[in-house]
Amino acid sequence: MPENVTNGDNADAPIEERLQNLIENLSSYIEYYHGGSCELVSFDGKVARVSLGGACDGCPLSLNTLHGWIAGTVRQFFPDIVVEEAASDS
Repeated sequence: MPENVTNGDNADAPIEERLQNLIENLSSYIEYYHGGSCELVSFDGKVARVSLGGACDGCPLSLNTLHGWIAGTVRQFFPDIVVEEAASDS
């Protein structure tokens, strides 16, 4: 295998990097299937704050997406991390 190609396993990467990769994968799925997006805004080692955008912005089901799907998926990989919605700028 060439040196610059990895097998996709980033288990040795810092937790924030692994969390960022997971959120990016979730966002890609949300964007493709629902027209929305999610972004990791901050992570303090315990709490991950994410913002929802695109079709998720203002959607009445966005809290279900955040707490049920995004937080649930993060919990599967990182049981000790709490996911919260980032404060909005408006």
